[in-house]
Amino acid sequence: MTKPTESDALRMAIKRYPTNEALLNGTVTSPKLKLEFDEVEPIHNAFAPMAQKQVYDLSEMAVFTYLQAYTYGKPIILMPIVMASRHQHGCIIFNTEYHKSLTPSDLPGKRVGVRSYTQTTGAWVRNILMREHGLKLDSVQWITTEGAHLTEYREPPFVTRVTGKKLIDMLMNGEVDAAILGNDLPDDPRFRPVIPNAAEAGPAWHKATGLIPINHMFVATTKLANSRPDLVLEAYNLLRQAKSVAASSKGPDMRPFGVEAIRPSLELVLQLAAEQQIIPKQYTVDELFEPWREVERKGA
Repeated sequence: MTKPTESDALRMAIKRYPTNEALLNGTVTSPKLKLEFDEVEPIHNAFAPMAQKQVYDLSEMAVFTYLQAYTYGKPIILMPIVMASRHQHGCIIFNTEYHKSLTPSDLPGKRVGVRSYTQTTGAWVRNILMREHGLKLDSVQWITTEGAHLTEYREPPFVTRVTGKKLIDMLMNGEVDAAILGNDLPDDPRFRPVIPNAAEAGPAWHKATGLIPINHMFVATTKLANSRPDLVLEAYNLLRQAKSVAASSKGPDMRPFGVEAIRPSLELVLQLAAEQQIIPKQYTVDELFEPWREVERKGA
């Protein structure tokens, strides 16, 4: 087989997970290409540079960031890989020093903080509040500390931006009634979930729907997809192989590969993104993956 040349070295922005550890530590390799890993921490710091300027060849990316990149015609394509997902019911919390209790029915008229209105965790939590608890989106004053990864985006009128403040400090000081946090959820007994029985609610939702709450997927530049579809396809195969050698966990597959495996969950993502005014209209799964089908056809 032909050995990879310097021109075949692809720069990849990725977070380390058990499902890709074998790739990052060199257990899984390919004679066809060389990968240069950029483990950005936190990984969401890689999303704007990739979406706006394509600074990587391949990158993990929040699914809602990709949908906005697609909306604004950015030259990146979606790959059918779920890199990260989690049950989201426990991600909206309140401070018991200011509220003895706070449930979804108490949220109308309240100030709820989220890092960015387009943050994936925030979108999933709003979906839960709307669908499972009947919350009207514009009945809450959403407080954000950052903008979207795509500068073209304009937030809805019921969103207020604050600057120079951290979300956790605002929750601590009572400047917001509740806050949506993801990987940075604090381990502090003063904070409790807004959604009752949050730990059980997420798995119950999955059991009832068969869906997973997708956080991050994977993208490639259009330039690479057009010029070297074989390398994009090989990167996909390496990530899938790394997952296959990872220790299997009990429960549902929260990181599926392949268009059909992802389709039902992504259809809900597209619906709620349009409902929440994150994208201007609802796209179809096949629209999003049309460039990927070309990669499969040309790269095989």
